Amino acid sequence: MRKWSSLLVALMLAILPLAACRQRTEKAGKQTVSRLDTVKQRGKLICGVSGELPGFSFVSSDGKFAGLDVDVCRAVAAAVFDNPNAVEFRKLNAKERFTALQSGEIDLLSRNTSWTLSRGTSVGLEFAPVVFYDGQGIMVRKDSGIKSLEQLKDKSICTQIGTTNEQNLSDQMRQRNIPYKLVVFEDINIAYATYVEGRCQGVTSDRSQLLSRRSTLPKPEEHLILDTVISKEPLAPAVAKGDAKWHDVVQWSVYSLIGAEELGITSQNVSEMASNPNPEIKRFLGTEGELGTGMGLTNDFAVRIVKHVGNYGEVYDRNLGSKTSFNLPRGLNNQWSKGGLLYSPPFR
Repeated sequence: MRKWSSLLVALMLAILPLAACRQRTEKAGKQTVSRLDTVKQRGKLICGVSGELPGFSFVSSDGKFAGLDVDVCRAVAAAVFDNPNAVEFRKLNAKERFTALQSGEIDLLSRNTSWTLSRGTSVGLEFAPVVFYDGQGIMVRKDSGIKSLEQLKDKSICTQIGTTNEQNLSDQMRQRNIPYKLVVFEDINIAYATYVEGRCQGVTSDRSQLLSRRSTLPKPEEHLILDTVISKEPLAPAVAKGDAKWHDVVQWSVYSLIGAEELGITSQNVSEMASNPNPEIKRFLGTEGELGTGMGLTNDFAVRIVKHVGNYGEVYDRNLGSKTSFNLPRGLNNQWSKGGLLYSPPFR
């Protein structure tokens, strides 16, 4: 009896590791469908944008979406489909944008969204590279005489709920011991309308948004954006956390915009650059190496982006720079080699 018991124990000890190994193998081999596969099968990208912010995302007079955030969406569509118009845009307000991404209603959020710790962890967002370095400001009427935060003591300040603006303003005012009244709205249009009507002495948001919104007011010249910058606002597109394959596609699509400008590749010369002997340019254009196929794209995905959308400098100039009424200096949004913060990892 003792002999059979020993034999049974030995047999079980031999089987258990095999079973555990099989379970590990099954788990490792289990395939989950990436959002990239879903997008390819659908034949278009669904991108969440504001649609209310000239320069970033808005509907132009010809009925088409335009702006820097819109061009980021078009860049991803170009990378995947070789077609920048294979995009369906969804207008989302600040409150509903994260739910739309988490629920899978949209594939990509490109909506002047600040990259913060909580959004990258508990909220469940995975951010792509920053596409616009910004900071929060406050706009007031010139005839109010207000030129500093201290002069907003006991004044009403409008903003939109569901943004970082509320906490940033609260932190600054508390630090400076300045009492004020915050008035929040779910609809950004109502927030600005309330300010225009004089029911708020100031309105606060990212400085780029204030600049954009000021241009749409009845008399833009009557409004002043204070010099004080009260926060850091790195604006970046985002995808839902947990899909590394899709995140790679969006991340390297943005880096393609930045990298192309650094390498001197534009929508005008991208075809000619194919004969350039520079190894880095060859890898970038996909004429050497297999960088694209490693992500589930074609090796010339960066060429598709630049050909259809341009490099970052072209995108910036077209939407915010010298070719627009904003004429906004690039500042921090310039290449690292020109004193800015834009920097792409190597394409290798």
